Amino acid sequence: MLKEKEDEAFSFVSEVCWHYYINGMTQAEIGTALGVTRLRVNQAIQKAKALGIVKVQIESPFLPRVEQQNDLRAALGLDQVLIAPANRDQYDFHTPVGAALASFLSRHLETAGWQKIGVSWGMTLQRAITHMARQNFPDLEIISMIGGTTKGAIFNSFGIASGFAERLGASYSLLAAPIFLSEGIDREAFLGQEIFREHLAKFEQLDAAILTASDISARSYLVSSGLPSTDHAERLLQLGAIGDVVGRFLDAEGHSVTNDLDARTIGITLDTLAAIPEKILVAAGPHKVNVIRAAARHGLVTMLITDDVTADLLLATA
Repeated sequence: MLKEKEDEAFSFVSEVCWHYYINGMTQAEIGTALGVTRLRVNQAIQKAKALGIVKVQIESPFLPRVEQQNDLRAALGLDQVLIAPANRDQYDFHTPVGAALASFLSRHLETAGWQKIGVSWGMTLQRAITHMARQNFPDLEIISMIGGTTKGAIFNSFGIASGFAERLGASYSLLAAPIFLSEGIDREAFLGQEIFREHLAKFEQLDAAILTASDISARSYLVSSGLPSTDHAERLLQLGAIGDVVGRFLDAEGHSVTNDLDARTIGITLDTLAAIPEKILVAAGPHKVNVIRAAARHGLVTMLITDDVTADLLLATA
């Protein structure tokens, strides 16, 4: 019983610090959100400093909401779920889950033995990079799994792969191609170049993949900056697509949606992705609930990192 009380107190301190340092909430706002006084919030922050919990990032195995995590893991049929508390009044679906990914990787990479990690793109992964402490894994290689765009350089596939590598002291390999080829270009001939053959072969050797998912709306980086034309989004919706993972589109049941972009897409295939041992999907927001579930149904996820707002919605519609 004493151990349980200690664990509960430590979990409370960790959650207070998450809201204060990651979500940028005031002590009064945290007190209201958690149903405690401002004094207790202040005491928790001071205790965290005294215990060394607060450093460059918050490290605590008690941070996830264990019951909710276990319920969601069972509902989606996953190996692991990590849930970050969000600021519900000023909701940001990138920062909390990005910070949670950073915390997870900082701990997990010490023992995982990974040598090759595939990465996707997006603002959530960029937020993870900004929250990561520098480490040194010279034998680790970060590999971009999709082509890039000429826009959004900080968080497209080129920036994400190099960003993770810089923080982790690792090497990186870029898929130096557009995510969608222009019409009329022979895809087989294009990918037959030695530089692309070598890169695509690395997809079969990945130990883990770090993924994002998007719906089909202007909030999606792929839709706003990657699709060849605005007409493609409407056509995809008409075909039953509800979102994408690595530029491959899924319907609500997790089935691949065949479309005219398939032959022009440069990146990992869903079959190859599904065969990777560990697949970490980092995604949050009410607009991503359906595509998160679809990705899990397709077998593209072994671990989900999300926030409590999204977890509530996923469980409510399970």
